[in-house]
Amino acid sequence: MNLVRFFGRIIPNDAHNLCGNIRQNYTIARNVHTSVVCSHFTFHETKREPKDDLNTVQHIWRGMNMLKDEVRMWKDEVSEAVKTDPLFLFPGNVDKVFKFNEPNALHSWIATADQDNKDGYSSCEFFIDENQKGVFQGFLTQTVPKDGERTRAGYCNLKSVKKRKSFKRESKFEWGMYTHLVLRVRGDGRSYMINLHTPGYYDVFWNDLYQFVLYTRGGPYWQVSKIPFSKFFLSSKGKIQDFQYGPSLDDITNISFTMVDKIEGPFKLEIDYIGVELDPNHSETSAYEMYKLPRGMANS
Repeated sequence: MNLVRFFGRIIPNDAHNLCGNIRQNYTIARNVHTSVVCSHFTFHETKREPKDDLNTVQHIWRGMNMLKDEVRMWKDEVSEAVKTDPLFLFPGNVDKVFKFNEPNALHSWIATADQDNKDGYSSCEFFIDENQKGVFQGFLTQTVPKDGERTRAGYCNLKSVKKRKSFKRESKFEWGMYTHLVLRVRGDGRSYMINLHTPGYYDVFWNDLYQFVLYTRGGPYWQVSKIPFSKFFLSSKGKIQDFQYGPSLDDITNISFTMVDKIEGPFKLEIDYIGVELDPNHSETSAYEMYKLPRGMANS
């Protein structure tokens, strides 16, 4: 039996062919999230806990404090599960997911810019004003750092904290029964990108997200934007994917807003609420081409 070297290991030639077929399957049908996994592949964690200098006693003390908060959260989940009535959806009713008049609303969002990652000189912030509205504002600049490594700059982002349950269990937004994303905002006339994050299990899917543009009118008046989920298009690492399919609404972990319109200057977006709505007359799953081209073309 022939042997070949694969990732620093000596493996049979048949296993090498198997791994090559797996990589080819990922290229041809990227929408398939499950496949035969080669035992020689390594999938890393999306986030690792930073190292600290705490001793054993300090670790135990911190763990006890965290346990109190987790038990309290678990009690609230059990109480809500017992008291909650069955979910009835009525057309035209907006279920508000994010409201900014709650005590911990400010801690549910993180604002970052290219300056924070040493990729540029843009800056932004997020706060709640005296009218209990969320305000995302900053200054966008396309000045590129003179380090010889970067060629583009200029982005600001506001992202929700990843949804989770008690005891560090991951959770997702269960929006499968809804058809539209509804936002009440007041902008400055600039365009913002709305991102629905749907990271998959394997690392090749960690950067998957669905995007659509939020057009703001500017001026003193508020606007209500009602966007069908079918209008969101799939992208990964800033690149729109050739093969498009409707978003998996039960796999959304975060929602974010990105200012990247290549116009230097200040920006400001005020948010009253973010919600979801059911429209029984809307049956579209994806607004983009779903057919498969002949092999050898763009999305084959």
